[in-house]
Amino acid sequence: MDKSLVSRNPEIMSGALCFTGTRVPVQNLFDYLEGGSSLEEFLDDFPSVPRQTAVSVLEAARERLFADAPTA
Repeated sequence: MDKSLVSRNPEIMSGALCFTGTRVPVQNLFDYLEGGSSLEEFLDDFPSVPRQTAVSVLEAARERLFADAPTA
């Protein structure tokens, strides 16, 4: 994944994968969506995460999922 989107530092949030330049774990985005919250609700609760960054992370996750999916 693009390092401009996410980063990991053992001294920030115990090394959790975070949105670059923030202390917001990427897992929070997936937890919000899994819990039925919208992207807008996530962005409202974590204003330090730019919308385009969150969208780019979701797109990268989707691309990785499809790239790694076995063929039937």
